[in-house]
Amino acid sequence: MATHTEQLTRPTVQLRGLTRSFDRRTVLDSIDLDLPPGQFTALLGHSGSGKSTLLRAIAGLDHEVVGSGHLTAPERVSVVFQDSRLLPWRRVLDNVLLGTDGEDKGREALVEVGLEGRERAWPNELSGGEAQRAALARSLVREPELLLADEPFGALDALTRIKMHGLLRELWKRHRPSVLLVTHDVDEAIVLADRVLVLDQGRIGLDLTIDRPHPRSYRDPRLGEHRERLLAALGVTEDHR
Repeated sequence: MATHTEQLTRPTVQLRGLTRSFDRRTVLDSIDLDLPPGQFTALLGHSGSGKSTLLRAIAGLDHEVVGSGHLTAPERVSVVFQDSRLLPWRRVLDNVLLGTDGEDKGREALVEVGLEGRERAWPNELSGGEAQRAALARSLVREPELLLADEPFGALDALTRIKMHGLLRELWKRHRPSVLLVTHDVDEAIVLADRVLVLDQGRIGLDLTIDRPHPRSYRDPRLGEHRERLLAALGVTEDHR
């Protein structure tokens, strides 16, 4: 049995030579990656670069995909998608508790995400931001060691997205799971994450530590160097902006 110290230092996720292919096209090409316990990591890349494929592999949702390599991930994993995926025939609290026991935990999670008093609402009565808050609450009641988020704010308006950024960061500080956030937004990555990966042609092209304290502002000029490095890794120059 692993000691407490070993549990704290062992990577939450470990990939060695991870490869995934579709129709004979290699999407992930022998990726090696460790995600330490409690780290907030963002993953950037062009559309079709394999970001969601990597997330689904870690989540264990790609059983029928041709692949190879070694992958270890914890048992308690929660996934938040761009679509909240709330069941329309279940009320908010029932959606949060889906597959779990403990009504009190569900109510506490709704309080944490700012949905106190909305337990009996139907999903179609929620705004887009509220629906994503409910999705976050659903992930919290499972007390995940790893939270995987696949562009969870991509469909929200700009102001709601900023509020959700603050909420996600606060929830992470309180619960301290490892987080892997898939996003196409460079600013979102550098404001939220402490480490940003860029996926390029099936490999990790850049692994960047963001060493600025929180809370961070999009306008912080000291984040400019990180932004430029990430944009360069994505092949974006001044002429393309």
